Amino acid sequence: METERRPSMRIDINADMGESFGMYQLGNDEEVMKYITSANIACGYHAGDSSVMRQSVGFAKENCVAVGAHPGYPDLQGFGRRVMALTPQEIYDEVMYQCGALWAFCQAYGIQLHHVKPHGSLYGTAHRDEETAKAICRAVKDLGPNLYLYIMKKGKISEIAESMGIRCVYEVFSDLDYDKKGGLVITREHEHYEPSHLAQRVIGMLKDGKVKTVDGGEIDIEGNSVCVHSDTPGALDNLTAVRAALTNAGFEIGAPHP
Repeated sequence: METERRPSMRIDINADMGESFGMYQLGNDEEVMKYITSANIACGYHAGDSSVMRQSVGFAKENCVAVGAHPGYPDLQGFGRRVMALTPQEIYDEVMYQCGALWAFCQAYGIQLHHVKPHGSLYGTAHRDEETAKAICRAVKDLGPNLYLYIMKKGKISEIAESMGIRCVYEVFSDLDYDKKGGLVITREHEHYEPSHLAQRVIGMLKDGKVKTVDGGEIDIEGNSVCVHSDTPGALDNLTAVRAALTNAGFEIGAPHP
């Protein structure tokens, strides 16, 4: 008789944020920060700016949220969702530069940089391309031995990160669709979802290890952190529904720690 998959009882909730720029407001970071345990803060290359970074770190400290750097391709106009032909050394340099800027704000607030999570097309490419994955992992390793790397448990980067001894946090995505190979379906704008649907999908991914794909199939999935995007329509409703569902299912909600 097949036994039910038992989920890890500690689950992280992370959100991509700090994506406002100058006079342009994107997302409601101050409110979102109240319901998450890890924040992936844009570092100015795909979104955000120095003032938004500082403010986001401040919000995170006020709410005891772990701070992570969210570096992307230098693609402000395309929001980092376009693949760019950078060399591995350029990718390493871009990741180090962006994470270093956020690290400085963390130091100013007396907190530690907790993790790195690549953004958008850089994230997707790292799961497919070995050289991109190696460059990112090399940067994370050089930034400090205690940093976590937030990625999916699939493809090139998870294998490389594990081989380098990097501490990995594996994500499942509440508000992005998956293709039949387990890749994310990245669009220029996030779609609107019913919060109850997202909550049910998250519980299914964590408890059963399964998720439906855009072609109607089903794939295996594994993770110990749930990503809820702050720029998805209805993000706050999505987030509160997911958090309530996790609590009701008996999960302890908290950021990864040593």
